[in-house]
Amino acid sequence: MEELERKTEEEIIQKKELRRKIKEKLFFTTEKYRKEADRKITESVLELKEYQSAGCVFCYVSTEKEMDTFSILQDILQSGKHLGVPKCTGKGIMNVYEIHSLQELYPGAYGILEPKEDPERLIQPEAIDFAFIPCISCDRSGRRLGHGGGYYDRYLEKTHCVKAALCREELLVDEIPVEEHDLRMDLVISEKGCYKM
Repeated sequence: MEELERKTEEEIIQKKELRRKIKEKLFFTTEKYRKEADRKITESVLELKEYQSAGCVFCYVSTEKEMDTFSILQDILQSGKHLGVPKCTGKGIMNVYEIHSLQELYPGAYGILEPKEDPERLIQPEAIDFAFIPCISCDRSGRRLGHGGGYYDRYLEKTHCVKAALCREELLVDEIPVEEHDLRMDLVISEKGCYKM
């Protein structure tokens, strides 16, 4: 038991250090690189058969330095798929609500654009066919480094969908330290293409 606790503690410390390093790396990437990488990632996403055949898609709304998801969000809406967007409702708790337009998003608790809470638009986890997940970094075997809140891991445990992390190649690492509750992605998509697990 003590050994397990020590191992978990080590992994938490390793993750914190890795987050710091990746954020530093991101700070030094140019806007030109980020825009070009995001454009290529979006192109790869739209060509994915798993995405094209999905009827209900979950997608995060990107913040300033994250891989830009606005073109993907627009494509989901224009293609007639159901679009589910996350909303944080408590510590470590997230719900997903359907939106029909990007104008239905408002700044939430962390300044991130979110949908309004509407029980009639609540999407059940098992209804989602495909999910785009944010990350600070990933490795090429589907291990993801998030922001550390556990929102996505807790929510995704209840889904049966294809899980794809969007990550610029320069921010990929050889190995992400994982804890027991960390979920592995099915796909990691960078500007160099799609890594399938």
